[in-house]
Amino acid sequence: MTEGSRNYAIVTAAYWGFTLTDGALRMLVLLHFFRLGYSPFTLAFMFLLYEAAGIAANLIGGWLAARYGITRMLTVGLSTQIVGFLLLSGLSPDWTAAASVAWVVMAQGICGVAKDLTKTASKSAIKVAEAAAKAEDAEGRLFRWVAWFTGSKNAMKGIGFFLGGLLLEALGFKGALWAMAAMLALVLLGVVTSLPAMMGKAKASKSARELFAKNRAVNLLAIARVALFGARDVWFVVGVPVFLYATGWTFTMVGTFLALWTIGYGLVQAAAPAFIRRSSDGLSSEVPAARIWSLGLAFIPFTIAALLASGAGLRPDLVLVAGLSLFGFAFAVNSSVHSYLILAYAGSEKSAEDVGFYYAANALGRFTGTLLSGLLYQAGGLYACLIGSGVMLGACFIATMALPGRKEQYALRDQVHL
Repeated sequence: MTEGSRNYAIVTAAYWGFTLTDGALRMLVLLHFFRLGYSPFTLAFMFLLYEAAGIAANLIGGWLAARYGITRMLTVGLSTQIVGFLLLSGLSPDWTAAASVAWVVMAQGICGVAKDLTKTASKSAIKVAEAAAKAEDAEGRLFRWVAWFTGSKNAMKGIGFFLGGLLLEALGFKGALWAMAAMLALVLLGVVTSLPAMMGKAKASKSARELFAKNRAVNLLAIARVALFGARDVWFVVGVPVFLYATGWTFTMVGTFLALWTIGYGLVQAAAPAFIRRSSDGLSSEVPAARIWSLGLAFIPFTIAALLASGAGLRPDLVLVAGLSLFGFAFAVNSSVHSYLILAYAGSEKSAEDVGFYYAANALGRFTGTLLSGLLYQAGGLYACLIGSGVMLGACFIATMALPGRKEQYALRDQVHL
């Protein structure tokens, strides 16, 4: 095994461990506070700082990774998650509802910082590891590595949903958090002892102006990413679980479906290269694929809304499950292509900063979708969420249409353009 392949395997395993606990945390919080009688909108509110913190964490994390090395930032991300778990375990049942929500939002914000620091460092490490593999005359495999990393991560997140429920049942809220903190401590030890300390260290931007001055392709892809992930979360975070519960599903059934959906979504992401015809320059086929999948995806929420409103005698919950399954397949391929394109477009000298900027856009999309999911469902039910999703996907398609498709246009891509 080459050094590049070895580092890729270590980073992937570390991120698996992180994502397992991150998925468990989401289910742990949802189940625990749902059992205490908190409303769906309050549950969504608990995750807003978690998502908002990721915007700054990605931007700063990319800059720090370039300045101090990817391994150090991966270490910081894992350590921060452990701190968040321990703070959350300090929640007291004697506190008022307002104090409890404020404490959870604060702890979740810390975990949000941890998640995106870890994600930015891990995704940047793939670019570095793949470049090292090429230098060692190994086969170039960036798209396959990105797809497998992203897909397997989401599958682990789905398994984490199961883990969260299991730990809550077996150990209780506080015990589950302690167990997850101990698990991450072992992962942290493995990273510190296995990865090169200075991996990915490069010349970082000297000013905020330079940090935000990305090439046109990165900027367009970031806009598309905001719209794409906002379109998912605008109905997935609150609308889907609340709607299914309202149609007679138990909470266990809802949680199981969401876990299975996430696992399936991850498996499709991992297999995405099989659905995309590869090009020799790395962009000529991949960019048109992103456009086609974005356009097809945009029709799905509108179609689901039309079927639900048609009164055709179809069971609403089955229409939603079928539609969400189709949406998940197309979304997974689209997301995987985006994850490849950001590394293909990223400047070689500052790939961590470009990836951080891109995932800051990802976090902004999740934040926007999470907020709108509660607001739109309260205003107009699932129909409003679906229409909002379709509009966002239309914006994603428009941004994707403007993406450049020839790699030679980026011979000077380390130069930034305002």
